[in-house]
Amino acid sequence: MTKTYDAVAPHKVAFLGMGVMGAPMAGHLARAGHQVTVYNRTAEKARAWAAEHGGVAASTPREAAAGAQIVFACVGNDDDLRSVVLGPDGAFAGMAAGTLFVDHTTASAQVARELFETARHQSIEFLDAPVSGGQAGAVNGLLTVMCGGEQAAFDRALPVAMAFSRAFTLIGPSGSGQLAKMVNQICIAGVVQGLSEGVAFGQAAGIDMKLVLDVIGKGAAQSWQMDNRGKTMVDDQFEFGFAVDWMRKDLGLCLDEARRNGATLPLTSLVDQFYGDVQRMSGQRWDTSSLVRRLRAKR
Repeated sequence: MTKTYDAVAPHKVAFLGMGVMGAPMAGHLARAGHQVTVYNRTAEKARAWAAEHGGVAASTPREAAAGAQIVFACVGNDDDLRSVVLGPDGAFAGMAAGTLFVDHTTASAQVARELFETARHQSIEFLDAPVSGGQAGAVNGLLTVMCGGEQAAFDRALPVAMAFSRAFTLIGPSGSGQLAKMVNQICIAGVVQGLSEGVAFGQAAGIDMKLVLDVIGKGAAQSWQMDNRGKTMVDDQFEFGFAVDWMRKDLGLCLDEARRNGATLPLTSLVDQFYGDVQRMSGQRWDTSSLVRRLRAKR
């Protein structure tokens, strides 16, 4: 699909992390008219992105952030985030007072609050802003972004970040974006397990499951997972999408946070164990809908 861009004054921005999410997100920023410098731990990915989009590849996060009005990041986990933000070669070392760091990594609320405080002491603004929508959402510029931080920082980020977003929403103070993403992943885990059981049950019963999905998808059972993963689950296709390894990382964050805040997550804990079974079936990189393959293996 073709993404349309609202008129926004060109910004000088940096993007740290040229993975399956970060590279297309940075591409939308470039196509919206912003001057983009990128950094990636594997430098060749950054150079390839720069060659394709006409941007600049930097050798360190600090170099990428130097002179940028807004620095975006989308890396793997808490440790990866700290590695590109802190230290003499980290982004904060290259950022001027009054600039903004927007973190799209799915990480802990704890690291978000930690970096918010570190940034504040350097007069840098910080938003935790994890995304939902997967690789397709990043490619199409239709991500849903959940933000934690201060209103002024959110207001600055919003018009620029809409280059790759469908919705960009301030949830609350620092850490709230990460907490909202945890809610998102908890809900998805339960839905995918239920859908897996429904598909496996229908196939065991010998009914036409693609027809059934067409029918029940028009009723109360409808979900994004059913619409986008139901028929590929029937066909036993999982070589795409959001990897099981990534989901287990995210559910681990949810379970850790629940231990801190006292919430009980019995279904999430169970589904996390089921994803462990899928990993042991060599499904580390399969899409999360591969939970159904675990059920088939037990028949």
